[in-house]
Amino acid sequence: MDEALSQGILPSKIGYFAFTRQAAHEAIERACERFGLEESQLPWFRTLHSFALRLSGIRSEQVMQKEHYKELSSVIGVDIGVDKTNEDNMMESNASNDPYLSIINLARLRKVPLRKQYNKTDTDIDWVTLSYVADALVNYKKRMNLYDFTDMLEIFVNHSSTFCPDLSVSFIDEAQDLSPLQWDVAHIIEKHSEKIYCAGDDDQAIYKWAGADVAHLMGLNGGYEVLEQSYRVPKNVHDIASRIARRINKRVPKTYLPRQEQGAVKRVADLTDLDLSEGAWLILAQANYLLYDCVDNLRSRGHLFAYNGTRSISQKISEAVNGWEQMRKGKHITAHTARIVYSYMSVGNRVKRGFKKLPHILEEDMVGLDDLQQSHGLLATKDMVWHEAMDKIPDGERAYITALLRRGEKFNGTPRIHLSTIHGSKGGEADNVVLFTDVSPAASKAAEDDPDELHRVFYVGVTRTRQNLYLIEPQDALRSYSI
Repeated sequence: MDEALSQGILPSKIGYFAFTRQAAHEAIERACERFGLEESQLPWFRTLHSFALRLSGIRSEQVMQKEHYKELSSVIGVDIGVDKTNEDNMMESNASNDPYLSIINLARLRKVPLRKQYNKTDTDIDWVTLSYVADALVNYKKRMNLYDFTDMLEIFVNHSSTFCPDLSVSFIDEAQDLSPLQWDVAHIIEKHSEKIYCAGDDDQAIYKWAGADVAHLMGLNGGYEVLEQSYRVPKNVHDIASRIARRINKRVPKTYLPRQEQGAVKRVADLTDLDLSEGAWLILAQANYLLYDCVDNLRSRGHLFAYNGTRSISQKISEAVNGWEQMRKGKHITAHTARIVYSYMSVGNRVKRGFKKLPHILEEDMVGLDDLQQSHGLLATKDMVWHEAMDKIPDGERAYITALLRRGEKFNGTPRIHLSTIHGSKGGEADNVVLFTDVSPAASKAAEDDPDELHRVFYVGVTRTRQNLYLIEPQDALRSYSI
């Protein structure tokens, strides 16, 4: 990519296609910082789903959401649904949370008949019900003019490929995680690119359960180059990663050299044993439920963090607290911020009835405490701190914000601490990585038949580390992955 931009190729003629939005965003940030570009100059730095969505003509409001699955469940009398439907959680939501949607989606991603996928799946659901749900889903989407993420890919492959932009060079990242259907999209991009590069690592192929086909990557025609030097992993962490990689039965042997820095690997009993007050941290676990206690721990200690990409304190509450405290100092805030402040105030107690939505303030107005008290129904006074003035902020959030302020955290800033499943961390890195070695019952059972997948998952987790790796083992050794 750097070479292409250095050669003077127009940014708009370069395609970078990532597996997650996080990876695409990081690539945009690097390119903009290194070459002084604006994000708008890189229209084809996207995930494959986002790329297909843009060219398919599907609008965002036409994407299936949780409430649509809930409605479908009530209509057909079968309990189906997903917890999340955003792009980065597409694999986990559409392919794993619901047993019916899992089989249906996997069949489409792998381009195999539904009955064949059903026969290969260890499931308690019966074929008649699954077939019924599959037909009902198709009919519901057609009737409501809705689409899921797999639809985006299918529509692009079957109908929208002629709209694919002509590119000078394209990059397909994390290619080991692509399903056969996603490879169809990649091959269309290839036909419209003068040059194309696919980057992947079979040791990091951790989405087989979601339809990924690493064999396709290994069978690609054309020249290839093995990148032997890691620019992330230090020596001591590399030793751990290499030991895990050697457990993988089906892999391409390769030389992979660490950075010169030694780094450190430490075993700790609990997250509370670590000082998280400085530096960048990535806290990883094999399954989401293994992180729940971490969330409570970090909130009680007053740390700002992000959990699977979501900030621990909402932007709305941050803006409200900051806005109120700014007004107490005599400063003015925007009308938008003032309305957010009012949204956390009780009518009749903190703000007069009829003024809750600040009907007489224009969007471009700047307002101060005196203005609001004299003309816009504000009853809260200057001597009230934020939690006294905004009495509708939930108790749990009050306690958390108080802990943040006590630590001196700038809760409007970018979190230094990120919590994620190992699957969700692909493409990410941090100086300090905390890795829980717990293994969920489902993953343990799957590993009995194919241990390679579990080895690859923990290989990915370990190799997110730039400096220090902290391993937290469960009390029950039978539930732990041995590192």
